[in-house]
Amino acid sequence: MTGKLTVADEAWIATALLHKEYPDRKDFTKKEIVQRAARIADPAPLRPGVGHHISSHAVAQKPPQPGKHCLLFETARGRRRLFRPGDPRHPDRRGRCLPERDRLPVAYRSLIDWYHTVYAARPDDAPPDPILGLRGVGGALWADEGADAYVARLREGWS
Repeated sequence: MTGKLTVADEAWIATALLHKEYPDRKDFTKKEIVQRAARIADPAPLRPGVGHHISSHAVAQKPPQPGKHCLLFETARGRRRLFRPGDPRHPDRRGRCLPERDRLPVAYRSLIDWYHTVYAARPDDAPPDPILGLRGVGGALWADEGADAYVARLREGWS
């Protein structure tokens, strides 16, 4: 990383990289994120503030102390994922939800595009839509006839 990169941005980058590397996982332990951040920082030692941001400073639901970033979201005790638009947050947290693209090293700027086009556009943590969940229910009732014929058969004798 560069000296100009904030520890909050390091925490976000590490979490974003984990999401890209393991797209089938919805969240990660704090330890996994810290370990991923350490691999990014290598050969320099990981700055201690990165762990603090992963634990609380950048977590949307936690009271701000002192930062107000909403970079990460706590899915369960000790587990985090990237914050998405629409996630609940502490009412006093109104800080940024993404690193500033121009402040990131060039190698990580594509993560911002990935976040907008892939990650934030994928509501995989949202509860399933109950209406769309009914798709296909009752299909066996009219499997051998067309929809119009099925409705006509149901309406026989309605006069």
